[in-house]
Amino acid sequence: MGSSNIRDVLTSFSPSLDLFAITLGDGRIKIWDTGKGQLQTEFADISSTETTSIFGNREGHLSMDYTCMKWLSLERKKKRKLGSSLLVLGTGGGDVLALDVSAGQLKWRVNNCHPGGVTAVSFSVHGSHIYTAGADGMVCEIDSMSGNVLNKLTASSRVISSLAVSPDGKMIATAAGQVKIFNSSNQKKLQKFSGHPGAVRCMVFSEDGRYVLSSSLVERYVAVWKIDGSKKKSSSVFLAMDHPAVFLDSRCTSSGDADAGLSVLAISEIGICYFWHGKTIDELRNSKPTKISVPCDGGVLKKHKGAVPNVFAAKLQNISEPACGHMYLAFGLLIKPTFEKVLVHSGTDIELNFSEDGILRPISQSHIYERASETRSKVTALDRTNTEGALLPVPKIFDPVDNKSGTKPSGGTDEGELDSVTLCMEDQLRSLGILGSNDLSTTLDSEILDGIKLDSSMPHKKVKATVSSMEPNDAFNLLKGLVDVWESRSQSAKHVLPWICCILVYHSDYVKSQEPKLLDSLYKVAKSKVPAMNSLFQLSGRLQLVSAQIDKATNNRRQVLERDVQEDESEDEDVDEVLYGVDEDSPTE
Repeated sequence: MGSSNIRDVLTSFSPSLDLFAITLGDGRIKIWDTGKGQLQTEFADISSTETTSIFGNREGHLSMDYTCMKWLSLERKKKRKLGSSLLVLGTGGGDVLALDVSAGQLKWRVNNCHPGGVTAVSFSVHGSHIYTAGADGMVCEIDSMSGNVLNKLTASSRVISSLAVSPDGKMIATAAGQVKIFNSSNQKKLQKFSGHPGAVRCMVFSEDGRYVLSSSLVERYVAVWKIDGSKKKSSSVFLAMDHPAVFLDSRCTSSGDADAGLSVLAISEIGICYFWHGKTIDELRNSKPTKISVPCDGGVLKKHKGAVPNVFAAKLQNISEPACGHMYLAFGLLIKPTFEKVLVHSGTDIELNFSEDGILRPISQSHIYERASETRSKVTALDRTNTEGALLPVPKIFDPVDNKSGTKPSGGTDEGELDSVTLCMEDQLRSLGILGSNDLSTTLDSEILDGIKLDSSMPHKKVKATVSSMEPNDAFNLLKGLVDVWESRSQSAKHVLPWICCILVYHSDYVKSQEPKLLDSLYKVAKSKVPAMNSLFQLSGRLQLVSAQIDKATNNRRQVLERDVQEDESEDEDVDEVLYGVDEDSPTE
């Protein structure tokens, strides 16, 4: 992603906000668990024919040209049942698809529903019927459960660029040059509005159905149109933005009141979220937007190859008090989004905290009073596309002795302590003599050390204190020695890198002035080790398996030998008893 523009990104929250769907134009639909921040599954390989199950097929994927996507909520009485929500998508080929995410299935598909491509999909709150619009100027009404086309409406002779359905399902709004309002039951045109010079990208009804909001591709504002059946064609309110909008949402502070307040949410194509609120339509017209953004610096852009963290999805939940609303946001990077509920006060801009933490992480940092078998599985791992910048854990091998048999691991006194039942593969190889000592002082030249005590187990604070107190020339010589040690693989990176890091932090200017090529060498060494990480983890896993099998076989053999010895001793005792018994039972003369 070399750009901050999100206009080609399709996103949608599930009705309960527990799942989040996103597709980046590559034919893959990723489903994220918003509570855990984990990638739950991925939909791909959706062929032109119906498929019963599309989980786990990773041999490739058909690059579907998805053009629109929305998550449909079915009847409330079926909310807890399988298939209570559907992810509805439209394609550039004119097909409409419905995915049952909970079952991992393509529920139904309408082929060639709109020749020339599907441009928009929408539905009411109840979700019994789905409405789609396309390049053919038609609006199709589809049954949400069966996928049968129930009705068709010729709304325009031009391409319909956007579509919206009122919350009660009684009105349909289409945008094709003009914004037109239709009665959904008898298809009668109720009202039309003019004023958008370009194609309308997004459109939504207000919660009470009194207004329709829209924004076009070339306009830097949101237009609010009042639906009253009059012949007025101009907009009631224009809400200014710095860039065109890609998403709209709205909420009313109360329903049934003629002066009900209106809150508006919009996301611009560069990923900035806007929020307006007004108790009346005049107050909304004069209100200033509240901006929610994600700050970033040059380091983030360089690390993620130009990808800019921003806000790319939002859902306005409720208005708790005047000029104050709750919204649920998806922000950060598109390949690993962050989800957060935010309380927004009108007039107070918000900068969201963007975390660059790795995604291979323990769920709980505290292992006390936990069984070792439980802590083994507590790692959250996402798919390969999300592993960039992840903090990879040190490979561990667990003691192969079966704890269920009652035997405790050797050297372990408390099963609540994780270190007593785990062995690092590197330490095990060192104990067998395959690797050398982990003492840095014995590896480096004594002239380089010059009285400095290097201890690989030294706390990080002491390492910082030691490096900060060193002379720049001594620190530079030590850095060269540590780079050579790391490059020759005579020491582990976890023992060398803390010292290298501290030297670069406290003596970077001196290092640059003395030998800039040293930093290039350090960079090449670090870069050369990155491609080997996956292979090393695979090798580590295989070594763990082999070691566990060897130890298990040795343990079983030892138990068999002990059992044989016990049986031999018992047989000897039985023979002796028989012999002595004969002598005792023999008649005495």
